[in-house]
Amino acid sequence: MPSALEELLLVIDKLIGPDGCPWDRAQSPESLAEYIIEECHELVGAIRSGGIADACEELGDVAFLLLFVGRLYEKREKFSFDDALNAAREKMIRRHPHVFGDRVFKDMNEQLKVWEQIKRAEHVAEESRPQGIFASLPDTLPPLVKAYRVHSKAARNGFTWEDDEAAARQVEAEWLEWLDADARGDVEAGRHEFGDLLFSMVELGRRKGIKANEALDFAVRRFLRRFSRMEALAAEQGKDFPALSLEEKDALWVAAKAEESSSG
Repeated sequence: MPSALEELLLVIDKLIGPDGCPWDRAQSPESLAEYIIEECHELVGAIRSGGIADACEELGDVAFLLLFVGRLYEKREKFSFDDALNAAREKMIRRHPHVFGDRVFKDMNEQLKVWEQIKRAEHVAEESRPQGIFASLPDTLPPLVKAYRVHSKAARNGFTWEDDEAAARQVEAEWLEWLDADARGDVEAGRHEFGDLLFSMVELGRRKGIKANEALDFAVRRFLRRFSRMEALAAEQGKDFPALSLEEKDALWVAAKAEESSSG
């Protein structure tokens, strides 16, 4: 009996076959790239919202697109999906010498440093030339994700603040520099200092086990949830939310937060 993976591949083959769907037959790995990004965002959203059924559906959508792209590369005779899976398997074995070999690490930091060393060695072998620490960092990463990855890689290579207290002091220093630029009305300096403040906060969060992009996403979701409840409370009271005073809106905000806290 064919596995679910094999069944899905049969569907893809039918879609891109001679009697398949004109839209699917017209696709290429390049044309599907944006769809992959969109579906990955939908999957992350489903995971963070806690919806099991949604996560299952979106995971399937991402898997479909990855298999679709793999099949298209195979048709171009570039590589097969098996090639990609085998490369990933070999890479994971190579990068986990403490699991698949006899290497012993004294702590997680040492393990992550060796991970980076192995990655860099891989890229040197592929390119036949020395690679910088950030050479493999995708330029298209969202800024907060990119900042986290930059700090993480820098730390694994010994370039970061000595301790959490020093990182926190840097955040304070950047905050004061931004306040100074803002007080002077220097827009360009303000943009520069605000960026530095965010960048240093990402590192402080990383040291505390907090991913800035994830934390901000949860904060935005929390705000939207509470704001929606504010609008509902206003409607229940027969009031037009936009026409309310700031004080009235603040009261609704407090009520929405209180409901959220009481419901856990």
